[in-house]
Amino acid sequence: MIETDAARFRAALPRGGRLAGLDVGTKTIGVALCDAQWTIASAAETIRRTKFTADLAALRTLCERQLVQGIVIGLPLNMDGSDSPRTQSTRAFARNCAPLALPILLWDERWSTQAVTRALLEADASRRRRDELVDKMAAAYILQGAIDALAGIG
Repeated sequence: MIETDAARFRAALPRGGRLAGLDVGTKTIGVALCDAQWTIASAAETIRRTKFTADLAALRTLCERQLVQGIVIGLPLNMDGSDSPRTQSTRAFARNCAPLALPILLWDERWSTQAVTRALLEADASRRRRDELVDKMAAAYILQGAIDALAGIG
């Protein structure tokens, strides 16, 4: 099940449970996790993309190891809310994650990377350090926005 509606996604998770947030790029997948009570999202890891089968295997391992019940994927919409080629690619990625058999929520991520980059610049992180952190921190930003919305629904 792939949803853009947070209420329907929440209904698919009646007992709550740990969620994973993904910031899907062409070279990496930033991963974040939250606790089972949907309180706080934390940056977890960055997966270097290779072939999709290897990417899916890495996600499956992570989801099984962390007891993930659902996935929130950042959806890179244009500023006017319309789809772009990256948006279509992300939707395809979500469809290809069907073998994970987990509910998926596509969440608007228009400001995630900019917000995280700004925070890292304010923290005076080096360019190299920013490159290491930005994807998984963007995933945490995406996931935090989603769990804040989900908590308000139930």
